[in-house]
Amino acid sequence: MAMATTAAASFYCSTPVPNKSTLSQPHFLPARAYSGNHPSLTTPFHLKLKNQPVQRTLLVSAAATTVEAEPQASASTASKSLPFRVGHGFDLHRLEPGYPLIIGGVNIPHDRGCEAHSDGDVLLHCVVDAILGALGLPDIGQIFPDTDPKWKGAASSVFMKEAVRLMHEAGYELGNLDATLILQRPKLSPHKEAIRANLCELLGADPSVVNLKAKTHEKVDSLGENRSIAAHTVVLLMKK
Repeated sequence: MAMATTAAASFYCSTPVPNKSTLSQPHFLPARAYSGNHPSLTTPFHLKLKNQPVQRTLLVSAAATTVEAEPQASASTASKSLPFRVGHGFDLHRLEPGYPLIIGGVNIPHDRGCEAHSDGDVLLHCVVDAILGALGLPDIGQIFPDTDPKWKGAASSVFMKEAVRLMHEAGYELGNLDATLILQRPKLSPHKEAIRANLCELLGADPSVVNLKAKTHEKVDSLGENRSIAAHTVVLLMKK
């Protein structure tokens, strides 16, 4: 517990006031005590003391006070119940030969696939993170750590079902979802409807509130060189 100590000190100074017999002129400045030979005492306001010692009494009293700092708010404060919540998800996986390319639960024919601890479904991982983010929960890597052997090769639909369960448990339902896939190859146009249909099924959502887009990366960096795949997702959750 943080403690702060403050010290308060009071000072009292007293000087005997000379009587009329000790003053050459009836002027008295209480702010200072003067000696008769000081060169600055040439104004009408100086005063002379007849060889009387100036007494100064210095009284010092110090008091120490202990102040207790207010406790900080707990980091585990429950999230507010809001009428709607917005979440953003992002994921990226390296593409390597010898792995299946699974996007949105659909196996896409390609000479490369996502290297990952689970099945490497970049879209579902991204959607899960968006839902968890909207709920103010830890990300997918904390809830399903890649250090846990039980998730080795696991279908990402397992993660989706848990995210949807947490969403309903918190009293929310999907308002709408907008996802963007970024990859140079293969072309996803022939597979987009199958991916969207499976995504709607996992979410328990009407197709009208689930949107899916696919973009190339104009042959720039690892995405454009067919060495990786990425996804962005934004979700709106509505209070039931």
